[in-house]
Amino acid sequence: MDKQGRIWGESTAFLALFLDNIGVFVFFSGILVFTFNYPVEVILKHMIPGTALGVLFGDLVYTYMAYKLGKSTNRKDVTAMPLGLDTPSSIGLAFAVIGPAYVATKDPIMTWQIGMVTLFLIGVVKVITSFFGRHLQRIIPTAGLLGSIAGIGLVLLGFLPLIEIFNEIVVGMVALGLIFSALMGKMKLPGRIPGVLAAVILGTIIHFILGYAGLLPEFQKPTLKLALCIPSFSTEFLQALPQSIKYLTIAIPFGLMTIIGGINNTESARLAGDDYKTRDILLTEAMTSLIAPFFGGVIQTTPYIGHPAYKKMGATYWYTLLTGLIIGFGSLVGLLSIFLQLIPRAVLAPIFLFIGFEIVHQAYKETPESHSPAVSFSFLPVIANLVIIILTQFLVFAAITPDMLSPRLHILYQSLTVLSNGFIVTAMLWGSIVSLIIDRRPHAAGIYALCCGVLTLFGLIHSVLPTGETYLPWSSPNNTNYWIAVSYALLACVLFVQTKQLQDTPDNQG
Repeated sequence: MDKQGRIWGESTAFLALFLDNIGVFVFFSGILVFTFNYPVEVILKHMIPGTALGVLFGDLVYTYMAYKLGKSTNRKDVTAMPLGLDTPSSIGLAFAVIGPAYVATKDPIMTWQIGMVTLFLIGVVKVITSFFGRHLQRIIPTAGLLGSIAGIGLVLLGFLPLIEIFNEIVVGMVALGLIFSALMGKMKLPGRIPGVLAAVILGTIIHFILGYAGLLPEFQKPTLKLALCIPSFSTEFLQALPQSIKYLTIAIPFGLMTIIGGINNTESARLAGDDYKTRDILLTEAMTSLIAPFFGGVIQTTPYIGHPAYKKMGATYWYTLLTGLIIGFGSLVGLLSIFLQLIPRAVLAPIFLFIGFEIVHQAYKETPESHSPAVSFSFLPVIANLVIIILTQFLVFAAITPDMLSPRLHILYQSLTVLSNGFIVTAMLWGSIVSLIIDRRPHAAGIYALCCGVLTLFGLIHSVLPTGETYLPWSSPNNTNYWIAVSYALLACVLFVQTKQLQDTPDNQG
């Protein structure tokens, strides 16, 4: 590849990785501000700078790894592992942790601290599981691992951004056409202009034309001012640990998902010609998630899917270096805050739709075809969470509490709440149970069902409290947790009976 081609490849790769990270920041901020009325100042001055430092640290380490691998192998075509903010967990944390915490506490600083503690717990989970991630891959069926995150991809990364497109339909449709043509159709624009870049520029121009013309009800004039936002090291956030423990069921799966994803991405890089040590890749992403909360960070980092794609672009280690430096130092001088104000959510929504579809596609592709019902079944708790998110917003706006609903609607709301709470772990376990049933392993499926029952007793899944808090079994406000646990126990008994039936059948293969 000639010099011009290498520069073009590095530039294209940088733009793709940079906009991916900016997109996460935009949507994360938009969810908190427009859905939960969270103060934008706290996001811009505290959450984003601390989170950006995690990206800076991770990309610098991955850049060094690529440089070192190139030196040791005497190659100039080594491509660094792409690292950035994890999209599914950032959206999930906004909707399932930080937003609800602010609704419950009405305290933006306490909410920020809860977000930091949750990220710290995710970092702890990642450090621990990085040493035996492959073992977990063997224990938990693929349908359970990928199905739960695919549900987030379909619902939170698919449906919710679709609403953003229709909130600003003209901008959204233009961006969708350009981004889908580029990312799905692999079509080229005149002058080799990247489709994502064209969508951002054209969509943003249309947004401001319509906004200044008074045609966008939510339009806000940007304040293009640079301001130093230097995060400082602090351990004060750990005082919110008691209030954050209830979100452990969210922290564990999100940490586990990125570790499993990191293993798969490192293998993908090896097949593309860049043989990185898996442990180094995993510990780097774990440490960035562990360090960032001490500076105010609330979103975890992860190696991105797509190393082979970046390699085909002709990228080496410069694109990760530039991404880390601009994200990291740009946040310190307030440059990221300007980007967040300039780029409308409707422009970036199609990117999240594409990512969501890719996650769903991967889930069905990587699991055995016979396990597709298990993947689909694991979507259902995530859908319940989506319904609760939207329904709660309407109830709050109408100043209606669940107790004011009719008996039938109150029962329906309670059932949705119970099904929604702990939805990630529930989805993982449900997908595992169904896939084990399909494999005619009812005894193992029954053990998973018993695990569901035990977790239910403590509110780790199916918490009966609207906030999703955990509790001791006897401290539950009602006996619903016991009824659900007993139901799971009965399901386990049914499966154990099937085990006995299979053993007693001469031809247990059917």
